[in-house]
Amino acid sequence: MDDALGLHRLHFAFTVTYHYLFPQLTMGLALLIFVIKTLALRTGNPVYEESARFWIRIFGINFAMGVVTGIPMEFQFGTNWSRFSKAAGGVIGQTLAMEGMYSFFLESTFLGILLYGREKVGPRIHWLASLCVFLGSWLSGFFIIATDAWMQHPVGHRIGPNGEIILESLSAFLLNPWTFVQYAHNMTGSVVTASAAMCAAGAFYLLSNRHTAHGRLFLQIGVPAFALSSVIAAFPTGDIQGKFVAQYQPVTLAAMEGHFDTKSGAGLNIIGQPDVENQRIDNPITLPRVLSFISYGRWNAEVKGLNEVPRDQWPDNIPLLYYAFHIMVGLGTIFIALGVGSFVLLRMKKLYTFKPALWALLLCFPLPYVANTAGWMTAELGRQPWLIYSIMRTADGYSTRVSSGNTLFTLLGFMGLYALLSMLFLFLVQRELAKGPGTAEEAH
Repeated sequence: MDDALGLHRLHFAFTVTYHYLFPQLTMGLALLIFVIKTLALRTGNPVYEESARFWIRIFGINFAMGVVTGIPMEFQFGTNWSRFSKAAGGVIGQTLAMEGMYSFFLESTFLGILLYGREKVGPRIHWLASLCVFLGSWLSGFFIIATDAWMQHPVGHRIGPNGEIILESLSAFLLNPWTFVQYAHNMTGSVVTASAAMCAAGAFYLLSNRHTAHGRLFLQIGVPAFALSSVIAAFPTGDIQGKFVAQYQPVTLAAMEGHFDTKSGAGLNIIGQPDVENQRIDNPITLPRVLSFISYGRWNAEVKGLNEVPRDQWPDNIPLLYYAFHIMVGLGTIFIALGVGSFVLLRMKKLYTFKPALWALLLCFPLPYVANTAGWMTAELGRQPWLIYSIMRTADGYSTRVSSGNTLFTLLGFMGLYALLSMLFLFLVQRELAKGPGTAEEAH
């Protein structure tokens, strides 16, 4: 691989991966805050209102970090991927502009009311603000997913005489079937992250015997959301997206599973190490015929192997793609087990005092970030070597006039800056956790 191309890819991969640590929490948390605000409005219970204010403050910190780290990516389309922007800007510019004009301003405007307007507006308007923040954040997710889904499964366009990609149908672009499948899976993953964070905070307060009323509420809301979203992330959303990959990107499916030879009744590799040079999986543990069934709904269905396509159309980092996919699936299985088990304990009224479960919920908190990152790596690595699937290769989209030295310099600069931002973020969140959702008397 060209050194400059590799650095451009690494640069964007670093910035987008770091950035997505924040939207995945805000999108899921927006839903949970709306649920708490609804309960607060209906019951008048001060614990609900205090809990909502606590999570709104966490949301605000997270939202600010998402904005700060998201803006540079808009510029990177021009600085690092100018040929891609020139060819496809007329298409992806539609959704990126709508994300900024509609969803971002909707979300940020009403977030201001949530953060600073509680004493100036009534409880119903404050509740309405939480609804608008939820709608804005999820609408933002839709426009971004629509952009990526078009790169995965391009529709509604034609190629112009100079090679530019011209949008022919905005409705076809926005109603791309890949968009809705990917959007459902992605937003469910964001709820997994947010509910895991809420469960961890609740477990932390119960284990430390502080703000116990709020800790119980966090678990009452977080545990059902965590269990339900973990199940939905696997089925139906993950299952449907897997079938879309099998239908439209069979080479991606083969690479995700390290499946080199075409076979009817193909097995699903649970564990194993891909050996690309020798085209095999070392030390495999395989479920017979399962890959055929989950991909095509038939136990004896034929699954095409990588050897069916030319080598230059293979994803260029099959081991990383394979491990990312299996990490996502493995962690998702753990989330289902932990979520359902915790929900059973909650229904039996034993969760609040069962310390092993509380510790498990507390320590689980970072894992949804890993799973969501692995999921995005699976999607983006699987699309390679295409930047726009079957239309533009990644090697044809980067800025050839930006040298590898310049790219490395700015990459190191971003790494240093984001390290400082990380310390500031952790400090602010730690301060909110120490302060807690209740009064000073309740902290002890």
